Amino acid sequence: MKLVTFTHNKQSRVGAVVGDAVIDSQGCQGIPVTLIDFLKAGVDALAAMQRQIDSGNARIALQDVKLEAPVPRPGKYLGISLNYAAHIAETGRDKPEYPSFFTKQNTCIIGHGAAIQRPKVSDKLDYEGELAFVIGKPCRHVLVTEACHYIAGFTIANDVSVRDWQMHSPTMMIGKSFDTCGPLGPWLVTSDEISDPHNLAIKTWVDDELRQNANTQQMIFNCYDMIAYLSQAMTLEPGDVITTGTPAGVGVKMQPRGYLKPGQTVRIEIEGIGQLVNPVIEEA
Repeated sequence: MKLVTFTHNKQSRVGAVVGDAVIDSQGCQGIPVTLIDFLKAGVDALAAMQRQIDSGNARIALQDVKLEAPVPRPGKYLGISLNYAAHIAETGRDKPEYPSFFTKQNTCIIGHGAAIQRPKVSDKLDYEGELAFVIGKPCRHVLVTEACHYIAGFTIANDVSVRDWQMHSPTMMIGKSFDTCGPLGPWLVTSDEISDPHNLAIKTWVDDELRQNANTQQMIFNCYDMIAYLSQAMTLEPGDVITTGTPAGVGVKMQPRGYLKPGQTVRIEIEGIGQLVNPVIEEA
């Protein structure tokens, strides 16, 4: 199932995408309005959505809705750094002994089609195409072998980074959290539809130029490693977003630098999920 958060007639709610239509959940018993509440409702909400899909009713053309980020305001947005060997090599850094995480503040999140703003204070705006997963059930002290059961689904993330501000702090948080620097989407593909999240082609284009071309099998720490590691320290909750690192090919390591400019478009494609597309504009 492809779950979406969408806005239609100025109202936002959860739906599902089938072909070129959104299955509208408005007024459906058992389907909460927000995706976090939907995930908390578990199998009952999924069953209610499947009944709505099977009914053939309440369909809105995909082109007539605005797709928001699947989880517009997660409780946690955690990103892993240096998780592809080729990216580590291009940065000149050492391979990490442990997974290294930073946070992105949830006010940075935008959806598919929304504009990434190049901030007034910097022209060093960069892209990072990444696989992201969303936690479906509360968990703590999870075994690697059990971690797959706590993933609700997968989506695409662009870990947009303001590179000079990223270096203002060892945590990188401020340079990762500028408004509009967290595109997510276009939807959440439930985990039953992704047979192996660790063997997916991932590509990033800036306009028509292919900048990143890799496969998630090249990750050093996989999705299940991340859940097991993080859950030793904190409770992971439904709707928490975890991004899995970017491959080689980021703009900061190009010669000349390949920073994003207003008028360009970033397109990230991950096999089995789809495409996340966002234009770049100057901050108003």
